[in-house]
Amino acid sequence: MSDVNAVDFDAKARAASGQATESAFEDAVLSNLICRQARYPDIATQQDWYMALAYSVRDRMLARWAASTKVYAAKDVKVACYLSAEFLIGPQLGNNLLNLDMEAEAREAMRALGHDLDSLLAIEEEPGLGNGGLGRLAACYLDSLATLQIPAIGYGIRYEFGIFDQEIRDGWQVETTDKWLQKGNPWEIVRPDVSFYVSFAGHTESETDADGRLRVRWIPRRQVKGVACDMPMQGYRVDSCNILRLWKSEAVESFDFQDFNAGEYYEAVEEKVVSETLSKVLYPNDEPEAGKRLRLAQQYFFVSCSLQDMLRMMDAKGTSIDQFADLFAAQLNDTHPSVAVAELMRLLIDERLLSWDAAWDITRRTFAYTNHTLLPEALETWGLPLFQSLLPRPLEIIYEINRRFLDDVRRQYPGDDERVKRMSLIDETGDRKVRMANLATVGSHAVNGVAALHSDLLKQTVLRDFAAMFPEHFLNVTNGVTPRRFLMLSNSRLARLLDKTIGDGWRTDLARLDALAAHADDTAFQDAWRAIRRDNKTALAARIRNSTGIDVDPGALFDIQVKRIHEYKRQHLNALYIISLYRRLCRNPDLDTAPRCFIFGGKAAPGYAMAKLIIRLINGIAEVVNNDASLKGRMKVVFYPDFNVKNGHWIYPAADLSEQISTAGKEASGTGNMKFMINGALTIGTLDGANVEIREEAGAENFFLFGLTAQQVDELKRAGYRPAEYAQGNDELRDALDQIAQGRFSRGDKEMFRPLVDNLLQHDPFLVLADFADYVACQDRVSEAWRDARQWTRMSIMNSARSGKFSSDRAIREYCERIWTTHPVRIDLAQS
Repeated sequence: MSDVNAVDFDAKARAASGQATESAFEDAVLSNLICRQARYPDIATQQDWYMALAYSVRDRMLARWAASTKVYAAKDVKVACYLSAEFLIGPQLGNNLLNLDMEAEAREAMRALGHDLDSLLAIEEEPGLGNGGLGRLAACYLDSLATLQIPAIGYGIRYEFGIFDQEIRDGWQVETTDKWLQKGNPWEIVRPDVSFYVSFAGHTESETDADGRLRVRWIPRRQVKGVACDMPMQGYRVDSCNILRLWKSEAVESFDFQDFNAGEYYEAVEEKVVSETLSKVLYPNDEPEAGKRLRLAQQYFFVSCSLQDMLRMMDAKGTSIDQFADLFAAQLNDTHPSVAVAELMRLLIDERLLSWDAAWDITRRTFAYTNHTLLPEALETWGLPLFQSLLPRPLEIIYEINRRFLDDVRRQYPGDDERVKRMSLIDETGDRKVRMANLATVGSHAVNGVAALHSDLLKQTVLRDFAAMFPEHFLNVTNGVTPRRFLMLSNSRLARLLDKTIGDGWRTDLARLDALAAHADDTAFQDAWRAIRRDNKTALAARIRNSTGIDVDPGALFDIQVKRIHEYKRQHLNALYIISLYRRLCRNPDLDTAPRCFIFGGKAAPGYAMAKLIIRLINGIAEVVNNDASLKGRMKVVFYPDFNVKNGHWIYPAADLSEQISTAGKEASGTGNMKFMINGALTIGTLDGANVEIREEAGAENFFLFGLTAQQVDELKRAGYRPAEYAQGNDELRDALDQIAQGRFSRGDKEMFRPLVDNLLQHDPFLVLADFADYVACQDRVSEAWRDARQWTRMSIMNSARSGKFSSDRAIREYCERIWTTHPVRIDLAQS
């Protein structure tokens, strides 16, 4: 509904409600309450009012979407298509009000209608469309694409259930179903007219056509229909509105009357049940074979639908197939969508009847690949039997891509059989597998890492052979985060202080935050800065009390590590330090050290036993420390449950110290480190991922550095790392490990943490023990720095001032200029 044609409808609804209003927006909310929610004010619940408000905001976005789509339909517009298995978009109402510049209008309208905007914002569900940094990055990029007025579509899966909601029971992570859609999603527009069929299993048949060319027909055993579900993505204070298009799976034929009439009631709806499983849940457990099969099917399902949709739009423009790569730039966000390389080839060869060479040229010019990991075990592979049974035709195409590619390798590197084996799309060692990273690399014209260090290591390690063969394809685009959500929305008081101090130009050009440096030593500005930070910490302390029952002092140093729980991110290194500090205080109650509140948050994968054990250890430490009266509140430990975007709104602005302590060479980039920095937190970290660039921007004097470098990690491992020797040579470390082993943090159970302690002493794959002493020494420097409030505040201001590089706007500009060759298209709602 546009702003114009809503008027009569709003007036009728207002009359029906019997409620007088003073603004068009109040009218719109009442219209949607009555005519969409089928409620009138006297009986409407808070949820009803939230939905009515959200629909009213969406109506204004859709007017901008219509204007944008009309312009994008022009033949000379190139669209960036971002293919990702995750989009961790976060709650939408507050963000959309911010981008439309109508928060004040909405707040006043809801006040006039007897409701508080903040209360309505608080009840919004977090969309269960992503898990961690990968999905949050994709969401930041959609925000920047719209803000920079770049024609774009995000493509993914419309998961009915998110990965899980996390509860902590008796110290353990417990997974509960994330029913994010149970109350409806007002931002979604289901489009049954935009749907495509996706094939699975079956066999192929070959024949020679009249021109003597081989043609292959895939005879599938099963087909699934993908239906488009769109969510508008509004740019900040512009009229551009792009879409996130998510695919929902449905049965091609949802009900079999013959089975039903024969009394076989379950069989009558079996096809519907099986088909809808594809978009049922984010990241099924892929430990069992059935989970692997479902995950591969999900990946193929969404890329097939997305590519068919792109071809549909090309046909609607009346453009020839040879111009496909001039109309669309498709970015593969990690390996999850990399089967798209084979699928586009299939669509072009089998359905559009192009020659192999013509199809391959279009495919490589269309795709670009972002790598997000240096961990060899995280580079996705699929067993050949599974791939063959589920996707027989795409596998045939992968075989042919591989044959032709390896011929090129042999020509360029004659006699180098080991190189050929390493570069093959098929891993022939052990159980034969398809290497999805190799497929994405071969099928793309550009491959980028996500931080300078990561991109360098990528070319030196996991993709070194490809970088040697195609050096011009490899480049770096350091990740970024959107300042709209992670500063303007979540830290609005700081945003207003920035406006007052340096003007509001930083809102659309984050590099202008550099002007803050001139105020870093200003006493009045420092006082205002500290007051805002204190209020943010007080607000987080209240939420911690409500969710965990733990009372924390806002005056303490808030030392925060929130991210996915994984051994390489080394939450257990942090835990060992906490134990050592606690033991110091027990031995010397008068020890002069900064009061600390250690705050953790993050989810462990359901099948990742060691990560779950780390969560249990943190909670075991919290149980002991928080109940020790002798500490007099000088030290608290908190595990904040169910960390997500919504909770991040409270956590990032309240952090004094950001823990970015992964083993050097293991974290591709990180984006949490950037969210903390932009809000003024100081970082303690290794030279890993984007930490390197954060330190360069902030200045070494405003960053707490410790730990081995990536090169030193590699050298130590090659020399033969013996972690037990580090424990034997460090009294504090040995004592901390002994405390864990003796059951101090497991209520006397000496077996609970044995796997964790044994792993550290015997293997320690991420060099926790090797970095422990330097980490402790660095934490001592943190405590010393905290004593000088003025100097700490100066360091905090300087971190925010130097965070401009880490805007997702900068990252998207680099993608547009260096990879996609896409350009802004101005949208003017008034002229549409």
